[in-house]
Amino acid sequence: MKAKFKAALMTLPLCIPACTNPDNAKRETPKNGETPRNVIFILSDDHRYDYMGFLNVIPYLETPNMDFLAREGAYVQNAFVTTSLSSPSRASILTSLFSHEHTVVDNDAPLPDNLIYFPEYLQSAGYRTGFFGKLHMGNHSGNPLPGFDQWESLNGQGTYYDVRLNINGEWTQFPKEEYVADILTRHAIEFIEDCKDKPFFVYLSHKNVHEPFDASQEVKGCYEGLPNPRPASFMTPYYGVHPLPSKDADGVPATGRGWYGEDRMPDWVRNQRESWHGVDYLYNGRTNLDIELNRYCEAIKSLDNSIGELLDYLRKTGLDKSTLIIYMGDNGFIWGEHGLIDKRNFYEASVRVPMLAYCPEIIPPGTVVTDMVQNIDIAPTIMDACGREKASHMRGDSFLPMLKGQPAPEDWRHRIYYEYYWEYPFPQTPTMFGVRTDEYKYIHYHGIWDTNEFFNLKEDPDEMHNLIDDPQYQDLIKQLDKDLFDWLENTSGMEIPLKRTDHLHGDWRNQRTY
Repeated sequence: MKAKFKAALMTLPLCIPACTNPDNAKRETPKNGETPRNVIFILSDDHRYDYMGFLNVIPYLETPNMDFLAREGAYVQNAFVTTSLSSPSRASILTSLFSHEHTVVDNDAPLPDNLIYFPEYLQSAGYRTGFFGKLHMGNHSGNPLPGFDQWESLNGQGTYYDVRLNINGEWTQFPKEEYVADILTRHAIEFIEDCKDKPFFVYLSHKNVHEPFDASQEVKGCYEGLPNPRPASFMTPYYGVHPLPSKDADGVPATGRGWYGEDRMPDWVRNQRESWHGVDYLYNGRTNLDIELNRYCEAIKSLDNSIGELLDYLRKTGLDKSTLIIYMGDNGFIWGEHGLIDKRNFYEASVRVPMLAYCPEIIPPGTVVTDMVQNIDIAPTIMDACGREKASHMRGDSFLPMLKGQPAPEDWRHRIYYEYYWEYPFPQTPTMFGVRTDEYKYIHYHGIWDTNEFFNLKEDPDEMHNLIDDPQYQDLIKQLDKDLFDWLENTSGMEIPLKRTDHLHGDWRNQRTY
């Protein structure tokens, strides 16, 4: 068994600092032979990986345009983020660096001034680039980032109605009744119409489906009162002490194993369940789980409608055949798993994201990519589609060949790594690091008196049985722990990047302004 699981840690170069000179980096990106094409990257907020109509997890949810992208293009079945939180994930998308490298470790951390964003390379290759929507990375100002010819950003989280946009540095107020996804999609289309003489890259970053969930007027209320399924782990952890099995898996009496047992879940999970990020008091008790879920799905349907509007435009103009569209969520979202809501942790519903791709010229209909893909792979993939080699400091790799139906390269990753750093305004979730293979997941918690976690994902996809104490897995757990810390060491991640905060009181609620 040891030989089976002692896969070598992927070779990682020593960390190239994020402060690499942008001009030098641009000169390191020659043509790679790929025919340059137009690209539209659509990013949603808090859309969990399995809430799409064609997956039938929520029976009433209708997403005909996402279903079309999956049916006529590619469905990336195992897409993950490196940190399940908006700002760190968005920074990883734009830089192809891990959170501890770009240091945008939470939603308040200021943006360092030495980061290089991949659209800068596209500009140097003659592309017109446009950003439309929610930045929510490093600050709440909405100020333009380098790399974009056209910039239209929301202020922080933004709003669904009564929308304000920072358009190339100047704030514009829109009519109160206009819906944010409609505005952003319309402006992205107008930008494309102006790109007659140059290839274009559009970064369409939606507010949907972030809380407080709100839908467009034609969708609002369409799912009201419909029943929602409960995940298998809704009542895990159970309240009370778990009974000890009389014997462990090897038939040895289970003396000395205390009250951990095979279903032992961390105490922080129990505590969060009873907080505003848990099913027992979600969002400070403003409604209930079913009402929030119905509204969440209405916001997804509104988002899907905006994707349909963009697809209709591309069809009318003949751009649909040659334009690569990639759809992705910035992080997952938990709806009742382990009695929680929200993201941040390393459970499957939190770390997995929806990902679809469409381009009839290169993607065979019905393509399913089963290999693990991460948000750090977006920049290299888009650069590949635009005929550019990825920059040497980027951590991700292009999965464009897999979208074309080709097998993954032999050196493609066999495991992903995860990090999340404790946040002052959200103290329920601790700092954690993790590693996941196709079969197993190991989670290491930092700075709390609690238990780590280990799951057999093949036998326990709902992560209900923590096998951290199981004797038969101890060698594998040690190996995964070693791999995890080797990854951190090889990418200069052994020091937690602390950031200044404005939280001066003991009770963070006194300082919350967003």
